[in-house]
Amino acid sequence: MTRDDPADPVIFKEVQRFTQFWVWLAVLLPAAMAWYGAIEQLVYGRPYGTNPVSDQGMVSILVAFGFLLPLFILSIRLVIVVRNSGIYVKFFPVHLSFKHYPFESISAYDAVTYRPLRDYGGWGIRYGSQGKAYNIKGNRGLMLKLTNGKHLLLGSQESDVLKMSVDQGRSRTSN
Repeated sequence: MTRDDPADPVIFKEVQRFTQFWVWLAVLLPAAMAWYGAIEQLVYGRPYGTNPVSDQGMVSILVAFGFLLPLFILSIRLVIVVRNSGIYVKFFPVHLSFKHYPFESISAYDAVTYRPLRDYGGWGIRYGSQGKAYNIKGNRGLMLKLTNGKHLLLGSQESDVLKMSVDQGRSRTSN
């Protein structure tokens, strides 16, 4: 997929990130604890906890939980693009390039409400009884039924607009 192809214009684009409070609480709480422990032990020279790790171990914990985990969560994004040539999906940093679903490979689709925890076991790239899901937040999305019989759910904060964009893209390719 090229960025600006006049022959294949962008009809719809949505970029989602983890912005939920509970996600950031789960990330920043361990980060704060790692920073506190590192400052206590490495700066003030007071061993952190009843069974403290070595200074090298504390640096490793700080790097892992104080830097890498927050940066990783911050980097995660789900990008959905609809063009005349189909639907493009990228779940960065897992996918470094877009996965392309040509309209010819989609037999049916609909905007749906789903239960992320019950239907797919949470958020992210998930597998459930109804197939594969790419979702970041919320409980709305576009369910695709592919011609190979598989189902793919694209979580979207604008599922109705996404569906209308797919309608528009399909109608352009069928003319």
